[in-house]
Amino acid sequence: MVRTLQLVTSRRPFFEQQVEVLERNGVSCTVVPVPGGTRERSLADYVRFYARVLEAASGPDFDLVHANYGLTAPAALAQPIRPVVLSLWGSDLLGRYGTVSEQCARLADATVVMSEEMATDLDGDYTVVPHGIDTDRFAPEPQDDALEAVGWDPAASHVLFPYDPSREEKNYPRAERVVERASEAVDDEVELHAVSGVPHEDVPTYMNAADAMILPSEREGSPNAVKEALSCNLPVVATPVGDVPTILDGADGSHVGDTDEGLADALAEVLTATDSPNGRERAREFGLDRMGRDLLGVYDSVLDGGAAT
Repeated sequence: MVRTLQLVTSRRPFFEQQVEVLERNGVSCTVVPVPGGTRERSLADYVRFYARVLEAASGPDFDLVHANYGLTAPAALAQPIRPVVLSLWGSDLLGRYGTVSEQCARLADATVVMSEEMATDLDGDYTVVPHGIDTDRFAPEPQDDALEAVGWDPAASHVLFPYDPSREEKNYPRAERVVERASEAVDDEVELHAVSGVPHEDVPTYMNAADAMILPSEREGSPNAVKEALSCNLPVVATPVGDVPTILDGADGSHVGDTDEGLADALAEVLTATDSPNGRERAREFGLDRMGRDLLGVYDSVLDGGAAT
């Protein structure tokens, strides 16, 4: 059994799924999160985090340290005993802490990224392992039942924006512009819904209630929301960020666009389409089991003394 110390800033649903699938494959996972709130943490929070990591890693109970998200990497690298696997999630490499993540990636024994696009600025070796999704949970269900469950108007068309509108990189104002423009080209009333903060197990219901999902982000790594939408057969209209074009390749009814006009035209096409989307077929490639196997390969490579590539 591989015994891992899993470091994480916040225990998000996709991280919990990662732990679950690793443990299902015989990996022991002890999770140490950064204390404090989920948004802004103080220096004292990180000092306490460093102390916990150094104490845990110095004992005999672990084979390696897996730092999930770039800001956990300095603590992982501060302990000189256990090999370090670093997983970069997207905003940690593409956002304001990108330099920290790049420097830590040079020192880690293996670096995992969500997409090839994320690794453009990395100097060393890396392994692409996108977050997996639970295709059993994210599955098609009758739209009428989903509409009733979430309380949306069954006479309107519904566009899902699956993030907090305050997250600037997700560009909610652009979503509003695109939906307004698309609504002028369709006969039905079109409503935009920003959905965030709901329990993860409820998200599939919102996706099945919607007619399309819009993702006008300025940057992404490998967004789970896109894969989850496809798994529910929900068409996606998105900007070409991260590996989104690759994910949507072959998914009928989903579109990628650069301009407001292109996104609005694509969204109008989706909302008036009569063909059934086939996104679920594409989403099967992003299941949890595949992610688990890939991470196990990284662990084995590190523990065998080789670099994971």
